[in-house]
Amino acid sequence: MDLLRSLPIGLYLEQPVTWLHRIDPRVKAAWLLSILLAPILANSACRVAIVVFLVLLTISAKIPLRVWRQQMGWLLLVGALVTGLLLIMPDGIAVSQQPRLPTEQMIQAWPESLTAPDLLPEVPPTAGYRYNLLDWQLTRLPPFNFSIQITQRSRRIAIKISTLLFTLLYSTTLFLLTTAPEEITEAFELLMQPLRFFKLPVTEIALTLTLALRFIPLVLEEVQNLVRSIRTRAIKWQKLGIRGALQIWLMVAERLIQNLLLRAEQISSAMQVRGFTSPNTHRVIWHQMRLSWRDWIVLSGLGLFWWSRLAYGGVA
Repeated sequence: MDLLRSLPIGLYLEQPVTWLHRIDPRVKAAWLLSILLAPILANSACRVAIVVFLVLLTISAKIPLRVWRQQMGWLLLVGALVTGLLLIMPDGIAVSQQPRLPTEQMIQAWPESLTAPDLLPEVPPTAGYRYNLLDWQLTRLPPFNFSIQITQRSRRIAIKISTLLFTLLYSTTLFLLTTAPEEITEAFELLMQPLRFFKLPVTEIALTLTLALRFIPLVLEEVQNLVRSIRTRAIKWQKLGIRGALQIWLMVAERLIQNLLLRAEQISSAMQVRGFTSPNTHRVIWHQMRLSWRDWIVLSGLGLFWWSRLAYGGVA
């Protein structure tokens, strides 16, 4: 369960302060949204390029290796496993190839009462294209006769799923890693100001987002403490059986819910003691949102990013 602490899910890296920390959170939110939207309807090369871009972005920011090594390693491992499984699994296409020209068998089976069609010359195959990239038949061991087949469709599906998984998880984690929760909520509150015209509670939504981001580490801590408490008791799971194990894990889940509700009540009491009545009357200005020259450079890079996506990203 120490893996929960090693993965910076919802955690903010305070030190060292990288150049990503100094970027305005609104600019980072725009980049995050662009990275999440760019893989839609993109070709395989574009999706792989986005993954490489995220890796190079992490290296250029000089984020400590101890922070992102294990997390990126797990994501790359999961992506490699997903890619390998999808490559060799059936691609889901039940293709029954129909010949475009009548074959000898079709001509022989033609009814005698009808005139048999003339056999047209064969059309030369398309050069440089193969649907089956790999077709390996393992027939030397009779009990284990199977084949491994990699097709164009399975290759596209493997690249699509693995890159989308990595992009979705790592881009959001990198955003949370280099942006404080208060900066995130302040940026989203400013970006959602036009929604006030529709009488939406923008400030309440921002406050809820702040509390949720602060609550994620508490949830991970409670889960880790409960699992460690189960380990220290050295329970013999083989003797308990399925029913006994389910009873213990139901007790653990019940205890987890009780602890989380207790933490939420403590947070509510702390807000009431400080005289908090409503977000509109107790607003806290965390940061002064001002775009610097560094932010304008990053915004110009966003325009270049979308130009490259539309020009070379293509359509899958």
